[in-house]
Amino acid sequence: MSNELIDAIALLKKKEWVDLTHTFGPNSPHFSAFDAAEFTTLFNHDDGFFAQSFKFAGQYGTHIDAPIHFVRDTRYLDELSLKELVLPLVVIDKSKESEDNHDFTLTVEDILKFEAQHGQIEASTFVALRTDWSKRWPDNEAFCNKDADGNNRIPGWGLAALQFLFDERKVKAVGHETFDTDSAIDFQKNQALLGEYYVLEQDTYQIELLTNLDKVPPKGAVIFNIVPKPEKASGFPVRSFAILP
Repeated sequence: MSNELIDAIALLKKKEWVDLTHTFGPNSPHFSAFDAAEFTTLFNHDDGFFAQSFKFAGQYGTHIDAPIHFVRDTRYLDELSLKELVLPLVVIDKSKESEDNHDFTLTVEDILKFEAQHGQIEASTFVALRTDWSKRWPDNEAFCNKDADGNNRIPGWGLAALQFLFDERKVKAVGHETFDTDSAIDFQKNQALLGEYYVLEQDTYQIELLTNLDKVPPKGAVIFNIVPKPEKASGFPVRSFAILP
């Protein structure tokens, strides 16, 4: 049996697949305003089958944020279309800069330097910011990286860079390895997550707490963001993965 779809699957299975998703549990790093996850065994094999109950915030572990997470009267998670969740993947590597400067904030200039090396970022792509912050998982103290005053020191996107990507390059969605879209220093300066609001205001989604971006090339891969479909949800843990060219 053969048709275009069967042949496409056979081709994809020959490629390298990279899991972009952290395994998470009750002790995993999470946004400070949320309680830790709770995993409870309801029945075990002595009862005849193994079943569990899970309690966690929608924005937990590697997760997807729907527009409604920040913006009133926009789409819920279950309203995102399937084709939106599979996109060409662009990875901007700023891991060295983030290692040297924990306050690193991506700029338009950084994007233009990337494009000078790899070509212009195409429309309708998913752009991920690689900082290698995911390598700190699952150490909560290292992940939050608080300074002497108790403030997080975590890299992230700058608002102008996001505006450039969506307004000028017409990208579809973004993702990153940290808790928030904005760098922690931008959040502290603005007392608001201006970048995160801006992204979700574009009627699209983002993926947070990605991992293994160091195993993905700057261009040519495809990202799949597979997620359950809870009713009227603002977000949910996601299984994101990439297929390499």
